[in-house]
Amino acid sequence: MTKDSKLMIVLRGIIMENPILILVLGTCPTLATTTSVISAFSMGIAATVVLICSNVVISALRKVIPDVVRIPCYIVIIAAFVTVVQMLLQAYLPDIYEMLGVYLALIVVNCIILGRAEMYARKNSVLDSALDGIGMGIGFLLALILMATVREVFGNGSFAGLAIPFLQNYKISVLVQAPGGFFVYGAMIALMNLITAKQGGVKRKSFSCEGCPSSGHCQQSTACASAGAVKPTGDENHNEEA
Repeated sequence: MTKDSKLMIVLRGIIMENPILILVLGTCPTLATTTSVISAFSMGIAATVVLICSNVVISALRKVIPDVVRIPCYIVIIAAFVTVVQMLLQAYLPDIYEMLGVYLALIVVNCIILGRAEMYARKNSVLDSALDGIGMGIGFLLALILMATVREVFGNGSFAGLAIPFLQNYKISVLVQAPGGFFVYGAMIALMNLITAKQGGVKRKSFSCEGCPSSGHCQQSTACASAGAVKPTGDENHNEEA
């Protein structure tokens, strides 16, 4: 590969395939930890570390792990790194550990990490998988910080816990609640779609089973593979084709 192609692996996760704003993955931690910039930053760093490390190990073991049990193996590898991150935060940054709470442990089932293991790490070299993890992690982190900045500044009148005096009387408290989280998230996705459309971004015309972590065990995947892609007309047509 050329240097440009290596760079594109990283940029793809940050821009073209941003896991939050383009692929719409990891919505649970996105909505839960973006009430403050500090919690969003902490979640983004923790998830990025786990993503990079799991991608590297899974890529290194891709020829050793039996295909039949690859998903359980991926989960065990991811869970091991999550446990290490949890223990380090609990020991050295207990306030951050308490702030993230259960969402730190839920990194194990974060569909971004498992999805990259299935779609990329098991098919590519260790270096490329590490770069993919870096790009996806940075994209996840930046999207979290951007969303948290909007919610905390306009919802709490503060930034990273520091009060902004001239906004104290104009706080929109709903932004730090669940409805406000969905509103900000939807607005960011709409803005991203508008930007990519103006830049000639290519929209996906259909849904495909390719890359789904459950495709190897799904009875519908055989029909999907033979048909090429499933028409985006709902689950009913999907079941009929299966």
